[in-house]
Amino acid sequence: MVTNDGNVSAGKPVWGPVSPARVAALLAALLLMNVSLTFANIWPTLGIAPTADISPETAALLLGLVVARRRWNGPSAVALRWLAASWVLLVIGRYTEVTVASLYGRNVSLYWDMQHVSSVSAMFAAVTTPWLQAAIIVGVPLGLVSLYVGARWSLGVLAAGTRQLRVQRVMGALAAAMLLLGVVQTVGTRVPLGLGVASPVTAAYARELGELAYELSGAGVRDLGAPPVLRSDLSRLGGADVFVIFLESYGAVAWQRPHLAEPLAPAMARLDADIVGTGRAVASALVESTTFGGESWLAHVSLLSGTEIRDPASNVRLMAQERDTMVKLFGRGGYRTVAIMPGMLVAWPEGAFYGFEQIYNRDGLGYLGPPFGWWDINDQYALARADALEIEPHREQPTFVFFTTISTHAPFVPAPPYQADWARVLTADPYDPEALDRAWSASPDWSDLAPSYLDAFDYALRNIGGYLRLRADRDLVLVLVGDHQPPSLVSGEGASWDVPVHVVASRPAVLNRLRDRHRFTDTLDPGGESVARMDTLLPILLDAFGDGGAR
Repeated sequence: MVTNDGNVSAGKPVWGPVSPARVAALLAALLLMNVSLTFANIWPTLGIAPTADISPETAALLLGLVVARRRWNGPSAVALRWLAASWVLLVIGRYTEVTVASLYGRNVSLYWDMQHVSSVSAMFAAVTTPWLQAAIIVGVPLGLVSLYVGARWSLGVLAAGTRQLRVQRVMGALAAAMLLLGVVQTVGTRVPLGLGVASPVTAAYARELGELAYELSGAGVRDLGAPPVLRSDLSRLGGADVFVIFLESYGAVAWQRPHLAEPLAPAMARLDADIVGTGRAVASALVESTTFGGESWLAHVSLLSGTEIRDPASNVRLMAQERDTMVKLFGRGGYRTVAIMPGMLVAWPEGAFYGFEQIYNRDGLGYLGPPFGWWDINDQYALARADALEIEPHREQPTFVFFTTISTHAPFVPAPPYQADWARVLTADPYDPEALDRAWSASPDWSDLAPSYLDAFDYALRNIGGYLRLRADRDLVLVLVGDHQPPSLVSGEGASWDVPVHVVASRPAVLNRLRDRHRFTDTLDPGGESVARMDTLLPILLDAFGDGGAR
């Protein structure tokens, strides 16, 4: 029995009747422990829903309680407290596993993801309401306490139940049956009655801890292979300025999923009109990114280095090597090479690896306007500032600009207003009060971020089209490429890793090379099939830019 202070009383197991109240308590405790480790994510939200699956840990728990009763007359109160605390960790692990896999399309990584928790938390705090922040601050500790109390009560009930031999035998048989179902499912045999056994949370922890040890040992870094040979005389560019613009969260779903493609169709048509209206044309395709839903830098380095980088460990190893890059090739070709990194809040030593002559982070861009989101700065200002600092003053020398956008970063709000007067964007008063109030009044709907994504991406496309018109007098080649799909709560279930790439130029030789030799389309629509990976896109572009670029 369970005493008033929550301890399990001692005594030998006995035969005797089991009251209906005790049976109800046992069933409730068993159900609570099982559901706590078998719930699933409610896509596309942060919520969860119970499932009918069986938890292997719950089966092992029942078996352990029976053994403890037989050998040591049951677990002590102290042991139950530690077991309850451990169970809370399992629940946290289950929640993290199913939520990250559902919303971001990948497994969690203790080693790499934990390094970004503080930054991501601060970023989301900047765009959430004070009430939501207060709810999280209060709700998370309260939720953890509730989990512990629920687990401690359930464990006490189950442990006390083992004092009765009938319950003990039922629990042992039930545990054995649950474990047998797990074995049957593992070997591929059909589980009867449609029952399923959830993946063990302990196995997920073991996998993550193993990967953590693997990374810390240095053995986790894969062989990157020989550096690719990058060649191109850039002759088909004819001295045009080249912009490589990574559009944050621009995935193939913007064309393939109706709930995104249809609302974005007017914005795409407007961009097409901006391209044609400035005497330019476009060639488009899909490429497979090396990341999904985040970690944009893996896509950046894959394209700029021509080396496939799919994990942070390989990225670190690559940065320690001396390799040729797209940036260095353009530098050898007489270009001034510039990086525009509005989302970079600190120094960027990786810029030396790439070979940039000039790097502008958020502080270096000198933004004076109203803040938007975590970074304060917005993409239109960053592009206008880069133009004022690097394009307009250097008409005698072509410029290679690498620009990573941030205004379409999750959670996509507040989307800045588009300012048609690009000169005003550079002032401390870039927007009319009404437009600013509308932008600031927007808040994310955490159960459906698609509307916010659409607003942010409409803004991003206006920026590109507006800049094309602003610089209708310049010979520009714009390479617009998505870094990764938006998170699964926007892109939908089962989205590929494909992202669009558009090359906008007034040089038919460049565009025709892409269309005739590399299966690019002649419209903004990138088509339905990927033509390359992100890293193999580099030799394709170099081949289009001039002779010697094909591998």
